[in-house]
Amino acid sequence: MYIYQHTDWPLFIWDQEAIIDKLIFLRHQQGRLMGGMQTIGLQIQNETLLQTFTEDVVKSSEIEGEILDRPLVRSSVARHLGLDSAALEVVDRNVEGVVEMVLDATQRYDQLLTPERLFGWHASLFPNARSGFRKIQIGKWRTGPVDVVSGPAWKETVHFEAPDASRVAYEMDLFLKWFNDEKNLDLVLKAALAHLWFVTIHPFEDGNGRIGRAITDLLLARSENNAQRFYSLSAHIQKDRKNYYAILEKTQKGNLDVTPWIDWFFNTLENAIDDALDTLNTILYKARFWESLAEIPLNERQRKMINRLLENFEGKLTSSKWAKIAKCSQDTAHRDILDLLTKGILFKNPEGGRSTSYFLKKL
Repeated sequence: MYIYQHTDWPLFIWDQEAIIDKLIFLRHQQGRLMGGMQTIGLQIQNETLLQTFTEDVVKSSEIEGEILDRPLVRSSVARHLGLDSAALEVVDRNVEGVVEMVLDATQRYDQLLTPERLFGWHASLFPNARSGFRKIQIGKWRTGPVDVVSGPAWKETVHFEAPDASRVAYEMDLFLKWFNDEKNLDLVLKAALAHLWFVTIHPFEDGNGRIGRAITDLLLARSENNAQRFYSLSAHIQKDRKNYYAILEKTQKGNLDVTPWIDWFFNTLENAIDDALDTLNTILYKARFWESLAEIPLNERQRKMINRLLENFEGKLTSSKWAKIAKCSQDTAHRDILDLLTKGILFKNPEGGRSTSYFLKKL
């Protein structure tokens, strides 16, 4: 028995006491992140936005097994955000469509969600009205059955059977009325419920997962009253893809108590925001670090290497690594390092001899 076959569908219930502390914490973390991002420069904000939207588009498609060209996605995002300096001349209509949907959801988060808007998103996802080699209906509710399956054609496992197509228009009317009219639910909680509800109806022949995640992003943007996105929920769903499908299947085959789904959703969202806060802390640390060097003369190689060390530098810094990364001779690398040692910016690690390595000063 699927969840939508219960008499009280779609009256979801959950254990408020079990989720309230996590919800309060998530709201606090959202505030920390949004407040922190306002303290950094516009150029870094724009770069972070560009990275986040690119990641969101790439990873949401990857969840469905579709691999998009990351540079083309980044270029398309840049173009749509007006950051033309980061855009390429090449345009891929399939990439453009996904980007348009994601940006419409987040940049117009305060607009009503209507059938026409969803039909537009669906048409953007499938500009040629094809999913792979298969012709599909676009810009309209599905008219046939849809199952979520895995495995080879001769040994398929059916994980979920969507409601009959004859019910879709009615189910979507209910969903959209709730989505647009329900004002009493916290919007982060509403995002969790909306995602589950939409993908359970499965109103389109294909693309339901990506559209469901765009709907989720819309509500998260609305919860922050901000179109700027500094974290990607889709990236963290993709990391936990196996459990994402498992908890969806379990919930869709369960009763109307969706507490476990909400708990999984909140945990995944927390991980996404935590990653963004870590990135923010790195940005702020870098800014403070460079402020501490404001009066110290440095050449371009030194600046480049310090930036590398402030990011995710793998292993230990040696003179040979310096020479390779900075594309200079070993003697030049040695002089650059010696200069930074003298200025108290680099320090030697305890081990010496052939394994001499260096580390950056701590603030």
